[in-house]
Amino acid sequence: MGAAEGFFERIDTGRFLATAYTRGPWDERSQHAGPPAALLGRAVEERDGARADMRIARITYEILRPVPIGELEVTTSVVRAGRGTEVVEAALAPAGAAPVMLARALRIRVAPQALPAVAPGPQLPPPGEVAETPFELPWETGYHTAMETRFAAGAFLEPGPGTCWMRMRVPLIVGEETRPLDRVLVAADSGNGISAVLDFGRYVFVNGDLSVHLHRHPVGEWACVEARTSLDAAGIGLADARLHDEKGSIGRSVQSLFVAPR
Repeated sequence: MGAAEGFFERIDTGRFLATAYTRGPWDERSQHAGPPAALLGRAVEERDGARADMRIARITYEILRPVPIGELEVTTSVVRAGRGTEVVEAALAPAGAAPVMLARALRIRVAPQALPAVAPGPQLPPPGEVAETPFELPWETGYHTAMETRFAAGAFLEPGPGTCWMRMRVPLIVGEETRPLDRVLVAADSGNGISAVLDFGRYVFVNGDLSVHLHRHPVGEWACVEARTSLDAAGIGLADARLHDEKGSIGRSVQSLFVAPR
């Protein structure tokens, strides 16, 4: 399947066709979880009646089964609506099938008054000062070719913590503007891939969920995932990451992991 110049093509309202750029590292028929996570985040923000004075502060994804490359439907519903917060759910399902991915987002009202500035913390080397670090897979087109990656610390095939700047080479949806939130959610699911503690060739890592917390709205084209993976001998792991843009810290992401020998 040839890939259009984007992760998804819009068929109509709520229906999308995933392109080959969504292909993940484990199976050529399945997506990396980053693109569908961003698609669900976009749906939460763009749903009918969405309040312009609120933004996503936390979004948690349940990855029920591998997300196939093909036609997909996105639906949203409001769980709770209040003056200062609201909870919105979104679901992603193949055409005519049960959902494969769910999201629940907490949106918080943006305060109209100015608040005291808080120092963003230590600054990372900017992406312009870090060399590009491509990642090769058996298939020619996929998430790995749709994303530009630059490691400030660690490497894909180097066990241990890693810090990687990431930038989308293609838009989330063909012909539509890419937003900074799209860029962060596309990258956030890469925390374990950046910081795996065991050899990918000998062990399989599957994350059944992803939670992203944002204290600041991201800006710019680059997102940085500064990740560390912890693993118990029972095969349960946790990938914990600090998220950054070029201005500084913006939040965190966490993945629960199932790890087993291949």
